[in-house]
Amino acid sequence: MSATPTSLDPRIITRGREFFSSISGESPSVFNKGWWTGKVMDWAMKNEDFKVQMFRFVDVLPYLSTSESLSRHIEEYFAGDDSNIPDVLKWGATKTKFGGGLVAKVLNKTIRSNIESMARQFIIGQEAKEAVKGIKKLRKDGFAFVLDLLGEATVSEVESAAYRDGYLEVLNAIHKELDKWNALDNGAGGLDWGHTPKVNVAVKPSAFYSQSKPVDLEGTVDGMVASIEPVYKKVMEMGGFMCIDMEQLKYKEATVELYKRLRTKYPDYPHLGIVFQAYLRSVDEDVSSFIGWAREVNLPVSIRLVKGAYWDYETVLAKQNDWPVPVWTHKPESDMAYERVGRYILENSDICHFACASHNIRTISAIMESAAELKVPEERYEFQVLYGMAEPVRKGLKNVAKRVRLYCPYGDLLPGMAYLVRRLLENTANESFLKQTFADEADMDRLLENPAETLRRQLEGKCVTPSEDKCGMPRFKNFPPADFTLAAERDAYPASIAKLRKTMGGTVPLYINGQDVTTADTLDSYNPALPSEILGSVCQAGVEEVDRAVEAASAAYLTWRDVAPEERAEALLKAAQYLKDNVHDMAALQVLEVGKQWDQAQADVGEAIDFLEYYAREMIRLGKPRRMGRAPGEMSHLFYQGKGVAAVIAPWNFPMAISVGMVSAAIVCGNPVVYKPAGSSSCVGRALVDMWKAAGLPDGVFNYCPGRGSVMGDHLVDHPEVSVIAFTGSMEVGLRIQERAAKVQPGQQQCKRVIAEMGGKNAIIIDDDADLDEAVLGVLYSAFGFQGQKCSACSRVVVLDSIYDRFVERLTEAAKSVKLGPSENPANYMGPVVDKAAQQNVLRYVKIAEEEGRVLVKREVSEDLKATGGCYVPLTIVGDITRDHRIAQEEVFGPVLSVMRAKDMDEALAIANSTKFALTGAIYSRSPRNLERAYKEFRVGNLYLNKPSVGALVERHAFGGFKMSGVGSKSGGPDYLLQFLDPRLVCENTMRRGFAPIEEDDDWLS
Repeated sequence: MSATPTSLDPRIITRGREFFSSISGESPSVFNKGWWTGKVMDWAMKNEDFKVQMFRFVDVLPYLSTSESLSRHIEEYFAGDDSNIPDVLKWGATKTKFGGGLVAKVLNKTIRSNIESMARQFIIGQEAKEAVKGIKKLRKDGFAFVLDLLGEATVSEVESAAYRDGYLEVLNAIHKELDKWNALDNGAGGLDWGHTPKVNVAVKPSAFYSQSKPVDLEGTVDGMVASIEPVYKKVMEMGGFMCIDMEQLKYKEATVELYKRLRTKYPDYPHLGIVFQAYLRSVDEDVSSFIGWAREVNLPVSIRLVKGAYWDYETVLAKQNDWPVPVWTHKPESDMAYERVGRYILENSDICHFACASHNIRTISAIMESAAELKVPEERYEFQVLYGMAEPVRKGLKNVAKRVRLYCPYGDLLPGMAYLVRRLLENTANESFLKQTFADEADMDRLLENPAETLRRQLEGKCVTPSEDKCGMPRFKNFPPADFTLAAERDAYPASIAKLRKTMGGTVPLYINGQDVTTADTLDSYNPALPSEILGSVCQAGVEEVDRAVEAASAAYLTWRDVAPEERAEALLKAAQYLKDNVHDMAALQVLEVGKQWDQAQADVGEAIDFLEYYAREMIRLGKPRRMGRAPGEMSHLFYQGKGVAAVIAPWNFPMAISVGMVSAAIVCGNPVVYKPAGSSSCVGRALVDMWKAAGLPDGVFNYCPGRGSVMGDHLVDHPEVSVIAFTGSMEVGLRIQERAAKVQPGQQQCKRVIAEMGGKNAIIIDDDADLDEAVLGVLYSAFGFQGQKCSACSRVVVLDSIYDRFVERLTEAAKSVKLGPSENPANYMGPVVDKAAQQNVLRYVKIAEEEGRVLVKREVSEDLKATGGCYVPLTIVGDITRDHRIAQEEVFGPVLSVMRAKDMDEALAIANSTKFALTGAIYSRSPRNLERAYKEFRVGNLYLNKPSVGALVERHAFGGFKMSGVGSKSGGPDYLLQFLDPRLVCENTMRRGFAPIEEDDDWLS
C-alpha cells in the first residue's frame, strides 16, 4: 500500500485548519474544568501517581457495596502523606473516619455519584429503555449510532448466553420504536442518508463464546457463530447493520473467519461489517487480503478502521513473552498506517464501504481529501466517533461530512467501569490527539503535520539499550511461550505427534558411560488417554546398573570438575539450542506420555531451555575467582569446585523442565550425574540423552538410569560415592531421602547435600474487592491446568464472606463450561491424569472430599472416553470445607479444589497459612493495604498478587518453598548453583623481604 501522496498534504493541512477554525473555543466536556470530571482529568494529566491511583479506584468502585468498604478504599488509595493528591480529595479522604460517620457517608456518596456521572458520560444507557431514549436524542441531533453492549469478559457459557440475550433485549426494544424514527436527512427508502440502515450494532465475538482461544481456531469460530448468529438474524429481521469488532490480537484470525462464515452464509444481505486496527503492524496485509477475499467471492463488504484500543495490553504481553511486538511502537506509525490503509480502502470503494473511526483531525482531513481526489461517492464512506468524547470533533464533522455515527456503549456500570478506565487512559495519554488539542493546546501546525515527519522528529537522538550482561553474553531472556495466533505454531503439534507415533513403541535402553545398556526388566510407558498405546518399553536399572553408573560418574568427575566453567557453560548452551531446534517434537512427547496440553508441554520444554541458558550464565559469573578483602601484602581468592557425583531423582509432572534444571545445574558445576526419571515419564527422560549427545558432553558425565524405586532407589541414595542428591517429588519420599542421606555409609568421604522440593497445599485468597473476571479464570487455571498435577497448583481457594456467593457461582459455571478429553485435542481444557496409580489416588481423595464437604461441581468425561480405559478423573469442586478437613491439609495432586469461606482478611490469611506446606500462594485483591499485608503475612515461597499461583518462570519467579515444601534454595534463582558447589579459598602472602606489590583495589594510602 502506498502512503498518502505528499501532494495532498497542503490540502489536508488547509482542511484541517478550516476544521479547527469551525470548532474554535470549544472543548470536550471531559476536559471542562468547571465540572468535577474535568478537574480530575486535569490533575490526572499533570500527575502520573494520581492518574494510576484514580483509575484503579474507578475500576474497583462497583465492588465497594458498603460505606465501610468505600471509605476504606478512599483512604487506602488517596490518604498517603506523599501521594501528591489534590487537596480537596485528600482532605475528604483523611476525614472519612470523623464526624460519627456522617462526613464519611456524605463524602462517599459524593465521590460515588461523581464517578458514576463520569461513567454515564461515556455510556448511553444502563437499561434498554434508557438506551432507546438516548438514541432518539442523538438521531434528533442528526447523528446515527452504533450500539455496543458492555461486559466483554465472560467466564462461562451461562454468561455468554446472558450477553447474547442482552443484545436481543435491546434490539427488541429498538424494534418497537424503529418505525417512529425518520431517516436521517430524509433518506430515501427509510435509510439514513438514503443508503444505510437506521439500526447498527457492534459485537465483540469473544464475549459470545467463553471458551474462545487461539489454539482451537475451529472450535472458537464454531462457538462464536452459534452464539452470534441469533443476534445477526434479529438485526437482519430489523433491516439493520452488524459490525464485528476486533479485540485483542489473539482473536483476530477467529474474528475474520467468523465474518467470512456469516457473510457467505447470507450472501444476499450486505449489511455486515468488520473492524481492523491500524496500530497492528499486520494491518496492511490484513486489509488487503480481506478485500482480496471479497473480490474472490464477489461479495460487497464494509470495514471500520480504528487506531486500536489494546496497545498497552498487546505491548506488555509481547514484552513479557519475548514475542515480536505486534503493534507500532510509535504513535505516528499508527497514524501513517491509518492514512495508508484508509486510502487503500477508498481505492476499493466499489466493493468495500469505509467507516473512518478517529478523533484525529489530521487523520479525518487526510481521509476526506483522499476520498475527494479519488472521487469516492459519499455513500461509500462515513465517519465515526465515540459517544461522550470529542463533542467538538463530532459537531465539526457533521457540519462538513454530514455522515457521522456515534459509537454508543450500553449496559451496566459494573462492566462500564472497565470501559470508562480505557477511555480515561486514552484521553490522558501524552499521545492522545484530544489531550494535545484541547488540554495541552498544542501548536496547530504540529497537530496537522504529516505523521512521517512527526516520527522522524521522535526518533532523533533515541538511545539504545545495552543487550549484554556482565558475562559478555546476551542478557538472559525466558524462552517465548507458544504463540497460537500463528498458523505454523498450531500446525506443528499435530505434525510432531503424528511423527512420534510412527517411531514410538520400541525398547528404551539405559545410557551409562556413553553406551546404551539393556536389561531384562522393562516397564511399558503408555499414553494416559489411551493406555493401550505404548510409547516405549523402558529398561529398568537394578543395583548392578546403578553401581556401574556411579562408577562411571566418579571417574568422569576427576576431569570434569577441572574443565573451565566457560566450557561447561558452553555445553549447556549447546543443549539449549538442541531443544530450541526440536521444541515441537519434545512437546509432542509430553502430550502423549504424560497428558500435557499443547501449551503446557511447550512451556515445559521452554522452562528446560531457560534453566540451561540461565545456569550457563550463572556458572560463568560464579566461575570467576573473587578477591576477599583488600589488605595489602596478601591476595585471597574465593572460588568453587563441584561437590562430586550427583544423583538426580526427577518427577513426572515437569518431566523435562525439572529434570533438565536439576541435571544441568549439577553438570555445569562440575558434577557428573546419575539420573533417575519417574517411571511414568521415562521416554521424556531418555530425550535428555540425545540432548547431551548433541551438546558433546564427555562419556560418564550424564548417565540415564530409569528404574523401580523399590529396587534401586535406596541404593542410589545410600551410595557412598554420591555427594549430592537433587530430588523433586512427594513429601514422604523427600523426607525419607533426607533421613537416609544423613547416615554415613562405609567408604563415604563427604556429607551428602540434599536439595528437595516436596510439594504444597497452595491457597488463593479472593478478597471482597477482587476483579472476579480475572480471579475466576486465574483460580480455574491454577486448579485444573494440567489436571491440577503441579506442585504449585491451587487446591484451596479462600473467599471472603461478602463476595463468596458471587465468586462461587461464577467459578462453578466456568468449570462446567470447559471441555474435557484427550490433551492432544486443543479444544480440551483438562485431560487424563498421568497414570492408573494417580487415577486411583485422586479418586480416593474425591471420595474424601464428597464426605467432608458439599459437592459444587463434579464433571466427568463422556462414556465413550471412559470406555477407552483412559486415566480420567472428575473435575471436582467442593464447598463447606474448613481448615481441619483432610482435603484442606493433604496434597492431592489432582483436579480437586476446596472452597473455604473466611469472614475477613485476618481469617483468610490464617487459613492460607494453616498447613505444613509453604510453596506457592496467590491473592486477588484491589486493596493496597491487603496486598501489602499478604506480601508480609502470606508466608509461602512464591506469592503471586493478582496472578495465578502457577506458571513460575526461571529468574523472574525463582521457585521453591519452605516448611514441608522443601529444603534448599530456589531453582532458577541466583543461589541455586551454590548448593552443588564447595567453596574454596586460597590466600597468598605477597610480601617479599618487606616489599609488597600494591594492587589497584588494595586498601592503601591515599
